[in-house]
Amino acid sequence: MGLKVYINGEYFDKKDAKISVFDHGLLYGDGVFEGIRSYNRLVFKLEEHIQRLYESAHGIMLDIAISRKDMIKAVIDTLNLNKLDDAYIRLIVTRGIGDLGLDPRKCKDAAIIIITDKIQLYPEKLYKEGLRLITVPTPRNIPEALNPQIKSLNYLNNILAKIEAINVGYEEALMFTASGYVAECTGDNIFIIKDGSLITPSSYLGILKGITRGVAMDIGKKIGLEVKEDVLTRHNLFTADECFLTGTAAEIVPVVSIEKRIIGNGKPGKITLALMREFKESTKRDGVKY
Repeated sequence: MGLKVYINGEYFDKKDAKISVFDHGLLYGDGVFEGIRSYNRLVFKLEEHIQRLYESAHGIMLDIAISRKDMIKAVIDTLNLNKLDDAYIRLIVTRGIGDLGLDPRKCKDAAIIIITDKIQLYPEKLYKEGLRLITVPTPRNIPEALNPQIKSLNYLNNILAKIEAINVGYEEALMFTASGYVAECTGDNIFIIKDGSLITPSSYLGILKGITRGVAMDIGKKIGLEVKEDVLTRHNLFTADECFLTGTAAEIVPVVSIEKRIIGNGKPGKITLALMREFKESTKRDGVKY
C-alpha cells in the first residue's frame, strides 16, 4: 500500500492528494501549519503542537471545523493507516477555496491536510561533526508585520535566506532582526552556551517560540544550567563556548563554526552532546501513543 494523505476527512493516494488552484493557501499562503515528529509510535509533544496550531489559526481568524480532540485522532489514524512507527507529520490548515481576490470571506470552508512521511533535515554526519553556519543579508520579518508565533504558510522570508546560504555553499543560514540582533535560522532556533549558561534570543525580538526550543530549555534547567533568554549579537556567537540549533525536524544539531569563526574547540561541545542525549530520552516519554 502506498502513502495515504488525509484531506478533509478522506484519504487519498499520494499521487492523487490535491487541492484546488483557487485555495487561498496556494494563492496567498493564507493558512497555518505544524511540523510534528513521532518516535517508536509516540507522537512527540502532540498536544502542544495542536495547541499552537489552533492558536495560530485563531490569530488569523481561521476557523478549524473540527475539535482539537478530533484533530489528534485524525493524526493518529493517519499514522496507523500508513503503518509508520517513526514519522514526520505535516499538519496544514488552509483558508480554503475562494476566488482570485484577497477577501477571506469568499473562502467558505477551511481545508485540513495531514501528511505523514519520513524526513532527514541534515545528514547524519553533521550531528557527529557539527554544522557550519553563515549569516545572510535577509533580515527576519519584523514581528509588528507578522507575529512569528503564527506559523503561517508564507515562508518566503525564510526561503530567501536559505537560498543565500545555499548560494555560498552552506546548509543553513542565520538570520538577524532588522536592528541587527540574532534572531533564528531559516527553520531552527539557536542557542549558545557561555560560562555555564544556556542562552537563546528573547522571543520579543521576533522569533518563533519553538517547541523543541522549550524542551531544550527544560533539559538545560534539569542538568543544572542557568537558562535565560537575552539579546545576542554576532560577537556573542563568535565567542560562545558551544552553539546548537533546535527544531522539530532538526532535533538538536551542534554548530561548530559561524562565518568561519570556530566555536569552542571546533567540535560538538560536551554540554550540547548531553542535551542531545537527554532530548533522545525525552522523545521516549513525552507524547501520545498510537
